[in-house]
Amino acid sequence: MTISMFTESLDETTPPAGLSPALTALWWAGKSDWSAAHDIVQSHEGEPECDWVHAWLHRREGDLSNARYWYRRAGHSMQHGEIMDEWRAIIVKLLSDSGY
Repeated sequence: MTISMFTESLDETTPPAGLSPALTALWWAGKSDWSAAHDIVQSHEGEPECDWVHAWLHRREGDLSNARYWYRRAGHSMQHGEIMDEWRAIIVKLLSDSGY
């Protein structure tokens, strides 16, 4: 799957089959359903990919102290650029790592 395919799938009502929890959370975030995305990553706490998405979600909502905590847990630095540029970068990395 490419980033284009991922973003095009946002027109659907459900995420593509076979996505990891972290990618599924990013899919819901792309549909502006923060709660669904947060529920997924929270239920997979301790998984580095989900902790990274968890960090991004808190950055997106503006809770930077909470975001910094989750970035540290995920082993990533908090970004300061455009929030949706980071969303895309995380998706590209996770798709690449998963071989999806």
